[in-house]
Amino acid sequence: MNIKEIVKNLPNNPGVYFFKDKKDKIIYIGKAKNLKKRVSSYFNKSNSSSKNKIMISKVNDLEVIIVETEVEALLTESNLIKIHKPRYNVFMKDDKTFPYIIISNEKYPRVEIVRKKKILKDDNIYFGPYTDVYYLKSVLKTLHQIFPIRTCDYKVIDGIKINKQKTCFCGFCLSEKNITVNEYELMISKVVSFLKGKNKDVEEYLRNLMNNASDTFHYEQAARLRNQIIALKTFIKKQKKITQNFENQDIFNISFKDNYGIAFIMRIRNGLLVGKETFNLKINSQFNLPDELDKFIVQYYNLTMDIPSEIIIPCEIKNLDSIRKWLFKKFNKKIFIVSPKKGNKKKILEICIKNNDLKLKEMLFRKIKRKEFIPKVLSDLKDSLNMSIIPNRIEAFDNSNINGNNPVAGLVCFENGKPVKSEYRYFNIKTVKGIDDFESMREVVYRRYKRQIKEKNKLPDLILIDGGKGQLSAAKSSLDKLGLGYIAIIGLAKKLEDVYLPGLSNPQNISKTSSSLYLLRNIRDEVHRYSVNFHRIKRSKELFNSELINIKGVGEKSIQIIWNNYDSLKDFKSDTINRIQNKTGFTEKLIKNIKDKL
Repeated sequence: MNIKEIVKNLPNNPGVYFFKDKKDKIIYIGKAKNLKKRVSSYFNKSNSSSKNKIMISKVNDLEVIIVETEVEALLTESNLIKIHKPRYNVFMKDDKTFPYIIISNEKYPRVEIVRKKKILKDDNIYFGPYTDVYYLKSVLKTLHQIFPIRTCDYKVIDGIKINKQKTCFCGFCLSEKNITVNEYELMISKVVSFLKGKNKDVEEYLRNLMNNASDTFHYEQAARLRNQIIALKTFIKKQKKITQNFENQDIFNISFKDNYGIAFIMRIRNGLLVGKETFNLKINSQFNLPDELDKFIVQYYNLTMDIPSEIIIPCEIKNLDSIRKWLFKKFNKKIFIVSPKKGNKKKILEICIKNNDLKLKEMLFRKIKRKEFIPKVLSDLKDSLNMSIIPNRIEAFDNSNINGNNPVAGLVCFENGKPVKSEYRYFNIKTVKGIDDFESMREVVYRRYKRQIKEKNKLPDLILIDGGKGQLSAAKSSLDKLGLGYIAIIGLAKKLEDVYLPGLSNPQNISKTSSSLYLLRNIRDEVHRYSVNFHRIKRSKELFNSELINIKGVGEKSIQIIWNNYDSLKDFKSDTINRIQNKTGFTEKLIKNIKDKL
């Protein structure tokens, strides 16, 4: 069945669709209120944009997941994008952990910084994510100056520490008297107010305590509270007043150029700017601000429990109603989403855009600076190897096997000193039996460049072989056979970090501390990691397939889908049926059958 026939048979339900290339790799994930209408629009020549045409030209297959509501489609799309990271989707560039402030669920809670990929619906209170770590640390420092918060991890029962083995100097332990549970709870409520930007409430609370201490002749306590008020005021002075009203707003913008993008969020609480967060984005040729901004908003609020009453965005978005419904369901409050054309909100948005554009310029400037540095390293490498040209493109090979079983090889490519991962390649050794690294290297080098010549693809300026003189000699013989003997080729031995050239018994005299050798080591280590990883995958896949192949209803395509989504059968078996359905598109009956047989 071809693509057009698949599209004709699509339902009119809400759902998520997957575009796949010839290698059955997911290249785009989208959601739709009406699957048939949405997917059909991509194949309508009159409506399809030039950007979409590029993507559609690579589509070889199509799959869908039907859901009940548009909101569910929105969430499913966001989760699947994070899992599969399709080429033509926009998503947060690095799946790193973000810092949060956590107020622990204890009798005497602690206020700490933690790092998480996402927050869970537990009994702890979270604020964040924060990308400005300097600001985050200043907030926490101010909190500890104002409040005697417990920071130690000793168990506390009725204000008394249990299993205390050493002196502790946290604010809680140094307090003149034991703080009652009620007093501590009140203090934590003021910490929450502080983190929400309600600084006047906190100041009033401290001032009442100070006046009470003074009236009862507790002058030392009053002096300490006075110092806490001063610390609070000092922090407030650093916060910029953005609005005249006491508003809670998040202002979003995405600035982008070429393949680089930065999402910028200004968090305003009670009219004060309490945080500025930046996220690097993966940008591709399909990027369109109105189409992609809604997806980023969903990604961001999946990471936080801190929601304002109003979200300001630079343009209208298609899925406005769906996002509003989802936010209401998640936070149990109505959130306004506006794209202002004039007035104070427009001015705030312009401030956000200016800051975002500046962040993007700074990032691009740093990248340009790094690019300017790289040719110096490559120039030094050219001189070290007595090459006639600067090696802008370097390709490296390494073999991997265990006792001759599942022999494989890997190739990595670096251009201008940076990895080009789209050019990485795996090789299954076809002609060599047993353990023979020399012949394996001879085979993969020959296969690689025979194909490059046939397809008229780029050839490297320098070839790096992970190994000594034997592997180098084998690789050189393949180049000579193909008429590519003019390409510079070297071997880099692991133990002594010696660089060998063809036909020379002694290694090149390259300083062990030189930047050029450092670059070669990085490339060698990368190809070694890549080939070893492929070998592990192949061994695991072999075991993986052997356990699945005899299960009724499971074929090669099904095995590949499982393999693409799970690292082991244990992970598959422990996952829920609903999650497996979302990831694989399998029927409930097939999933139960597989689980029963494993």
